[in-house]
Amino acid sequence: MTQPARGPEPLPRHLHTTLAAHKGPVNVARYAKGAAKYILTGGQDRTVKLWNANLGTQVKTFAAHGYEVLSISVSHDNAQFASSGGDRSVFVWDVATAVTTRRLAGHLGKIHVVEFNDDASVLASGSFDSSVRLWDLRAQNRQAIQVLEEARDAVQTLHVGSTYITTGSLDGHVRTYDLRKGELRADYMGYPVTAVVPTQDSQTLLVTTLDSHIRLMDMANGKLLNDFAGHTNAEYRCRACFGHGEASVVCGDEKGTVWAWDLLDAKALQPNPPPQVHNKVITWTEHHPTEKGEMFTASADGTVKVWRQAEVP
Repeated sequence: MTQPARGPEPLPRHLHTTLAAHKGPVNVARYAKGAAKYILTGGQDRTVKLWNANLGTQVKTFAAHGYEVLSISVSHDNAQFASSGGDRSVFVWDVATAVTTRRLAGHLGKIHVVEFNDDASVLASGSFDSSVRLWDLRAQNRQAIQVLEEARDAVQTLHVGSTYITTGSLDGHVRTYDLRKGELRADYMGYPVTAVVPTQDSQTLLVTTLDSHIRLMDMANGKLLNDFAGHTNAEYRCRACFGHGEASVVCGDEKGTVWAWDLLDAKALQPNPPPQVHNKVITWTEHHPTEKGEMFTASADGTVKVWRQAEVP
């Protein structure tokens, strides 16, 4: 994608609305797919909540987890989502009825991450037990179809591509499994890996690690392409993401500030340093999938804040 000469779009920093109904930290939040302005949030309070981001209103609550919710993945058609956390089972939900359609058991510890593949036929989950399990949602059998056991510590993050799975672990490795060739490449990052987000073309990967750095890696060979720093992230999972058009990198940090960098030269965008917008660590940052002027931040302060570009008078 060619970028305009003036560089990336400025970050949406005008507070549109605050979503505040969780009791305790919000660990994860995800936009619905496509143009819709709906957000799913998961919290320490064991619930998943669906919000209308335009109106700032809560639509419904999904309650079945017995422990904290740590991860959410929305299917391509927004008809279902998966969630995981302290329960050791992955929950698959029907959005319309707010009931679980499947509970997938097999992990021996809390499940930090769950992700659908493109058509929601396969679900991958990564756990404190150091394994990744793949589940075939079209099969009647509720057993995992494959277990990836290469990690030596908790699997915190993963992404399911069309022909590959990329995982990040506290053991400091990003592992890319080529499902067609049956090959594995492990790239040692030196610090615990808490988030991996690929570009849409699957050529490059944004890797967040607990040394207050975010790195852009070449997915073909593991080569370092760029390094983004300035933010504070040494203890908690703070998920970084790409800004609009993948022209920038955005991350909320442990001080409650939202940083942004130019993807190409890794320079921090103004304001630098950014203002504090949450009272506690920002756990998750996500830009709207299609709109250039909207993103949100979720925080341990119990809120999710939706940010837009300030209206020009």
